[in-house]
Amino acid sequence: MKHVLLSILAATTVAAQLSAQDAPQKKAINELRLDLTEDGSKYIKATLLNQTWVRWNQSNPGTTVNGDPKDNTFDIGLRRTRMQLYGQLSDHTFFYAQFGMNNFNFLSQNAGNRKLQPFFHDVLGEYKVFKDNDKLKIGGGLTIVTGLSRFTQPSISSILTTDVPVFLQSTVDQTDEFARKLAVYARGQVGKIDYRVAISDPFPIQTNGQAVPTPGADATFTTFGHSYQYSGMFIYNILDKEPHTTPYLAGTYLGEKKILNIEAGAIYHPNATWTVIGADTAFHNMLHYGLAVYADMPLQNNKYALSAYAGYFFTDYGPNYLRNSGQMNPANGTTSTTLASGFGNSYPMFGTGSNIYMQAGLRLPNDLLGDAGTLLPYVSYRTSSFDKLDDPMSVYDAGVNWLIDKHRSKISLNYQLRPVFRRQTNGDITHTVNASSAWVQYQVYF
Repeated sequence: MKHVLLSILAATTVAAQLSAQDAPQKKAINELRLDLTEDGSKYIKATLLNQTWVRWNQSNPGTTVNGDPKDNTFDIGLRRTRMQLYGQLSDHTFFYAQFGMNNFNFLSQNAGNRKLQPFFHDVLGEYKVFKDNDKLKIGGGLTIVTGLSRFTQPSISSILTTDVPVFLQSTVDQTDEFARKLAVYARGQVGKIDYRVAISDPFPIQTNGQAVPTPGADATFTTFGHSYQYSGMFIYNILDKEPHTTPYLAGTYLGEKKILNIEAGAIYHPNATWTVIGADTAFHNMLHYGLAVYADMPLQNNKYALSAYAGYFFTDYGPNYLRNSGQMNPANGTTSTTLASGFGNSYPMFGTGSNIYMQAGLRLPNDLLGDAGTLLPYVSYRTSSFDKLDDPMSVYDAGVNWLIDKHRSKISLNYQLRPVFRRQTNGDITHTVNASSAWVQYQVYF
């Protein structure tokens, strides 16, 4: 009996080993994705991103925080928190939705309530005309699809720097919802050309939750009437084509693709702004256009990876338009009556005039820090000649990304030098001093 039991046990063990060898190996899961077909061509995918900032800021002169004068501030905030849900439901049907919030720090409130309401950034449906290629996709909804630049519709999970050049989201929270617009559009890839064109239905300035600007001799967005916005962008892919799943454009591929692009884009909005001088009212068309070059590629057999971008942009909002802004402003007041840059970390970010933006970064060897990842230092520079200002407006950023797990887990250190402008007694607005800020960002993304 003993020999029989031992024989059965041995046979069972061998059978189990053979079965394990023959069984398909379970694939490691590196994304939250539900395949609807065996080949994965139909699917639903979910992602989550969070960017936490810990920041020190040298305040603009006269800055106050809840009435208390502050030469500098320290704050902790959520620069962006987002959830995406999207998928290819059939050969022709694609959907995309993004939900989240932005710029949440200790001063954040909505009508006195710190429990800010997250909102849908994007909700769109898209029809792929030809099921076997991306030559033409027609869609509509609340979307970031527009013209001007790749940074007008950036994939913020993969940006090179800790922040995008926000001035390229030229109407952000003025006639759009955090750069998104209600629109119908067409986008696609034909040969080496990547294109997108859109007709948008702008929001009126009086629904953005801020005080409506008083019309005067300098252009402001009008509260009168309603007109549509037209935009388009064309990218020529000299080397590899960029992915075309979502409408967003990546910041850096970390050497995983060989990209060299030339882009041209424009946004046109008739009668978008007005000037009012006495009894005379004039309406002005908004026209932005730009030309840029983007390179992102491996070097020396992917030992290093280069990412670089340079572009020229002309932004015309109407005569002497100027708008101050500061990311996740850590202050809420000023005692100065001559400060033209606003309080906290604000500076003249948007205006009528010429703009140049450049950035460059170098991903170091992937095994630089062993299992702890690698580093990606970067610099960026933006300069603008606005009609309203007597001096150029320039902003400098420099930093380093610690890529612990590529873009999925990274810690970034950024230093920024920005200008401070004052209004002189003769009415001129001049660059007087500079102010600094530095922050650490931790990004988690899956």
